Amino acid sequence: MAVLAYLAKFLVYYTAVTIAFYMLSLVVPKAAFVARALAAYLCLLLAAGSGVFTSSAMRLLGCAHSAQWAVGRCFAFLMALATGIRFEIQDPHKVLGTVRPAVYIGNHQTELDVLMLGSMFPRHCSMTAKSSLKKTPVLGWFMTLSGAIFINRTKANDAREAMRRASTEMRDRQQSVYLFPEGTRSYSKEPELLPFKKGAFHLAVEGQVPIIPCVVANYSHVLWIKGLVFRSGTIPIRVMDPIPTTGLTTADVDELTRNTRELMLKELISLTEQARGKTSRLPATPHTNGAIKASGVDVKVAA
Repeated sequence: MAVLAYLAKFLVYYTAVTIAFYMLSLVVPKAAFVARALAAYLCLLLAAGSGVFTSSAMRLLGCAHSAQWAVGRCFAFLMALATGIRFEIQDPHKVLGTVRPAVYIGNHQTELDVLMLGSMFPRHCSMTAKSSLKKTPVLGWFMTLSGAIFINRTKANDAREAMRRASTEMRDRQQSVYLFPEGTRSYSKEPELLPFKKGAFHLAVEGQVPIIPCVVANYSHVLWIKGLVFRSGTIPIRVMDPIPTTGLTTADVDELTRNTRELMLKELISLTEQARGKTSRLPATPHTNGAIKASGVDVKVAA
């Protein structure tokens, strides 16, 4: 009981401080950065805390594969109420609900990408995360119980073992996987992509499953940590057509990685200009079919 009492007091004081910073932001605009940061961490804590129990219950019911989806939607709802930030999903071909299993990939910008995942994460999908998060109280517990795949990037053997487990999940349980091929956050103010690591593409080729790029507009107009900017707003996400890997081998991974990155970069520039209310200078889809040769089979890279 004492622990619950301390927790209740903490939540009351934390909420009061957050509200105070929101009120201060009416006079000092930069205070909004602190207010939304505090609100975001509180929402994450509440969602992850509830996720521990949700994941445990769903595991007992045999549907743990949807735990991350359920808790993610809860987090997105809390964030919309507390910070006014929403991610708008543009999925014209209903890919998220119809293509499975697949390797989902997306551009990685800031810590706010956790909210992006919560907003668009499909059912029957597991996320990957750096192994250090496994030891994080509450969040690490939830991720472990919900089936997240932890990767130790400093140890090649551990990373390969994690990828093998992900491949087994895809094959045995028809479970998709979400990865950030940039490997780290870019924190870029403009629509840019860091070089892509090849793990996601090796995984897709090994499993002969499609790659589904999910491009998020650059949202530095909403969150720019260096400038202490944190505003409310709606950020678009474009779910691109699946890129098939049937017939591809490891020899095709370099070209597959390069072509996919080019497609995503064009989409990122176009989507960012749309989000900022500017006229797009680049087409959202390429004019070439981007065919990749593999064992005598032409596999088109979809836009």
